[in-house]
Amino acid sequence: MTSPDTELEAAAFRRLLTHLRTRSDVQNIDLMITAGFCRNCLADWYREAAAERGVELDKDAARERIYGEPFAAWKAKHQKDATPEQLAAFEAAQKRHA
Repeated sequence: MTSPDTELEAAAFRRLLTHLRTRSDVQNIDLMITAGFCRNCLADWYREAAAERGVELDKDAARERIYGEPFAAWKAKHQKDATPEQLAAFEAAQKRHA
């Protein structure tokens, strides 16, 4: 039996995924600059949580769970090359949070 907190956290996580899937205009690098994590980080955390519970999940399957489709398909449709300004902002953010 799951606790009310677990159910609420799961619902909030599902809503976050829905939000990120509908906001494909927000690039992962922008998420990394402003929030310090991106969709790929979520996929890694999801895979790590699965492993902690004895569930095998490879990187591609975890990313598909987060993106709502295979990562390669999402990337081809939505991911743009990072601009020099984004790369500079990312580097500066990494230094600030190191």
